[in-house]
Amino acid sequence: MSTQTLLSQVEQAAADKKITPGALDNLKSWLTEPKYAEYASALAEHIEGGEWQQLDDVFWTIIPFGTGGRRGRMYPIGSNAINDRTIGESAQGLAAYANSQAKTKEGLSCAIAYDTRHRSEHFARLCAEIMVAAGLKVYFLQGHRSTPELSFAVRLKDCACGIMVTASHNPPSDNAVKAYWSTGGQLLPPHDQRVIDCVMSTGMIERVSFDEALADGRIVACQDEIDVAFIEAVASLSTPGPRDLQIVYSPLHGVGATAVCPVLEKAGFSQVEIFGPHAEPNGDFPNVPGHVSNPENPEVFDAIIEYASQVGADLIMATDPDCDRLGCAAPLTMAEGAEWKTLTGNQIGALLTDYVLESRQKRGELSPENYVVTTLVTTQLTRRIADSYGVRTRDDLLVGFKWIAGVIDEEGPELFLFGTEESYGYLAGQHVRDKDGSVAALLLSELAANLKADGQTLHEKLDSLFWQHGVHEERTVSVQMPGSEGMGRMKELMQQFRDSPPQELAGTAVRQARDYFTQTTTLAGGEKQPLPGPKGDLVILDLEFEGNYVAIRPSGTEPKIKLYMFAYEPPEQLANLDQAKQKLVERLDQLEADIRAFAAV
Repeated sequence: MSTQTLLSQVEQAAADKKITPGALDNLKSWLTEPKYAEYASALAEHIEGGEWQQLDDVFWTIIPFGTGGRRGRMYPIGSNAINDRTIGESAQGLAAYANSQAKTKEGLSCAIAYDTRHRSEHFARLCAEIMVAAGLKVYFLQGHRSTPELSFAVRLKDCACGIMVTASHNPPSDNAVKAYWSTGGQLLPPHDQRVIDCVMSTGMIERVSFDEALADGRIVACQDEIDVAFIEAVASLSTPGPRDLQIVYSPLHGVGATAVCPVLEKAGFSQVEIFGPHAEPNGDFPNVPGHVSNPENPEVFDAIIEYASQVGADLIMATDPDCDRLGCAAPLTMAEGAEWKTLTGNQIGALLTDYVLESRQKRGELSPENYVVTTLVTTQLTRRIADSYGVRTRDDLLVGFKWIAGVIDEEGPELFLFGTEESYGYLAGQHVRDKDGSVAALLLSELAANLKADGQTLHEKLDSLFWQHGVHEERTVSVQMPGSEGMGRMKELMQQFRDSPPQELAGTAVRQARDYFTQTTTLAGGEKQPLPGPKGDLVILDLEFEGNYVAIRPSGTEPKIKLYMFAYEPPEQLANLDQAKQKLVERLDQLEADIRAFAAV
């Protein structure tokens, strides 16, 4: 078929409402602009075959940069899919912006790494070819490596930028690029929008041969050098103490064994066993429930708990495919045959915050100038712990670890103690500017070993923090809203929470609504006040009782709305810890039911 005939069919499909207006516009571009010529035959096959739903899914919009970069479902064609064109645009745009910011192009470089997902190596090599064609030297980590190691490489090699090919904990169908700046952190304003502008204006994508560039030194395979330096940097954060701890560790078919295991070994933990069914690097994540390797999902731990119970282990840890997030499970008590239970990201973060601060205090290395960093949707238990040690907390940040990383440079890395977010991301040290699963594994193992020596478990330590600071229970719910219809519904829902939020939740009056997009607080009576803090697509509904609230935001990387619910009982009101916990769980149940009813989701 001629291009004109194909265009006519596309226009007719739009008229018949088989595709959305956005898909029509993007399909026209891909059919007529020379920069998309190599995809013409595949596009023609889809049009001739009448695959309109598929075409609408992959063309209805242009895949955006979000809190974690450009992420989505892989498909050979489409402006709303991960493929050679959208990955290539991302690399080309990043290279163009890096060149525009350099005083001289001499010595400009980029670090690139990739995880175990399907086509990750292919996309990493593609990005390297594009970077070299744009005049940048590439430091390439050949073989599966972790996201924090990529951040470390950017800093160690003094790179202008970096690229990590990973879709983190997304399903096997997905992949992504995370773009990093010279700090080793993900893109922050003003760089993020300027890179996006460069990406959107990308024309023809220029490439050179990967093998030729590797042979002549424009691409340097540096994984051996970076591995040694990275493991040394993480292990240097270790604190001497007990090491009698039997650990079962799962990389969930990802890269974690390249980072967590050597760090723990160097720190003196000799009883570490990789959980066999999850050991193989495999982008299909075959032995994980639902094939989604997300340590936030308690079901991921079921099979590991069964095994750990049999072998008498003390701790289970699991990292996501790119090893920047960590989850865990532990026995409730030290009694033989005790029940195992997972801990949430908020609980792990609070425990690690207390451990880091207590360790620093014992060494006499704690001052009021030191600080902890969290986000607006992270448990307030972290702040209360920091307050008790007399250190500062920055907790006025939007979702995304890049904001935590930004504060480290803003406030001073030498005073930084610990960063934590509810989605299982943690960081200590100055070696990277992103969350680090290997650091978290090291600190958690040390804490668990110390507690074991004192006859305690992680759960019992958490209870002691509750007695001291009050009971904190949190819950995060994700409501999937895929496709063009889902995006429209997400916008409607956010507007609904802004314009007419519920007046009561879980039998308690809503005291105020904080809208970080309009930067306005609306009191129950309708009075509006300025809201200090960052600007972002986030609404928080505060209930009458302190520490009880709900936050609502659209995901920056996936087609879903996220609901964050917080329940709190002050320490002075505690009489029975188990009863208080149950009361708060029931409150969370009612909050979730009321929010779902209000939003009809």
